[in-house]
Amino acid sequence: MIQDQISEIHDTLSAVFAEVDNWFAASSELNSYRPLNGGWTVGEILEHIALTNFFLLKLIEKGASKALRNVNNLDLQQELEGYQFHMEHLFEIGSHQSFLWIRPEHMEPKGIKALSELRLELASQEDQCHRYLEDMPNGEGVLYKTTMTVNNLGKLDVYQYIFFLAMHAKRHIQQMDKNREEFEAQKIIRQ
Repeated sequence: MIQDQISEIHDTLSAVFAEVDNWFAASSELNSYRPLNGGWTVGEILEHIALTNFFLLKLIEKGASKALRNVNNLDLQQELEGYQFHMEHLFEIGSHQSFLWIRPEHMEPKGIKALSELRLELASQEDQCHRYLEDMPNGEGVLYKTTMTVNNLGKLDVYQYIFFLAMHAKRHIQQMDKNREEFEAQKIIRQ
């Protein structure tokens, strides 16, 4: 039933964004620690999540608007009869380094936003996602699909795009966890 899927997306969003928000309480030393492999700091990862959300939300907004217009042109019940969410394909997005992907340059962190600003931006982005789910409570989000090239996912409906957004953040939570593990190990070595 589509309401179960919507509820699961809602719960996943809340849990993932809460986990991301917890990172703002990390020490400034941890947030600015650059991994030995030259990867991003926690602060840069948080900025990347917000940047990626910004661009995904543009697609989600457009998709939600078109899906709600399509209610007048398509048979929602017929679309929902054979509907499958295919969550298993999207779970892979939530696993750090599970596939090769070269992100676009405009999603690279620049380090120009304060953590307090990023925190507010991420909270606002979560609210946006929840509002889209509230605006499409009966399955309307299945009425519009857009191609997602990441990991060759193909056509995703609006609900799947919102879940993708959450899984992308989850992917980077794992990256921040690895940063923390390395940071703590390096502290022990220096002692």
